[in-house]
Amino acid sequence: VQLQESGPGLVKPSQTLSLTCTVSGDSITSKYYHWSWIRQPPGKGLEWMGAIAYSGTTHDNPSLKSRTSISRDTSKNQFTLHLTSVSPEDTAVYYCSREGPGGMDYWGKGTLVTVSS
Repeated sequence: VQLQESGPGLVKPSQTLSLTCTVSGDSITSKYYHWSWIRQPPGKGLEWMGAIAYSGTTHDNPSLKSRTSISRDTSKNQFTLHLTSVSPEDTAVYYCSREGPGGMDYWGKGTLVTVSS
């Protein structure tokens, strides 16, 4: 299973960040798996941002105050993170991952997003 993040490396404050994760080797509709977004700001720990289940149900981190949404394109086997009203505090390496009963077992390599004017 491989996951690959793609999207802009630089976003201006107040804009919406959209990142796409392309999955190969498994289907995002495979039962019992969730497809997650996680980020790591410079010098800080990992933060789980949200996930979309195989059923299409989404879950998000309340601490992000409803700024996140996750969508998917099953025809392309992709899922996309949307983060609104970004600020420099959203600068981070963003990862996508697959989460099954045993935890997050596959991760993308991550993509650095910088929020700056």
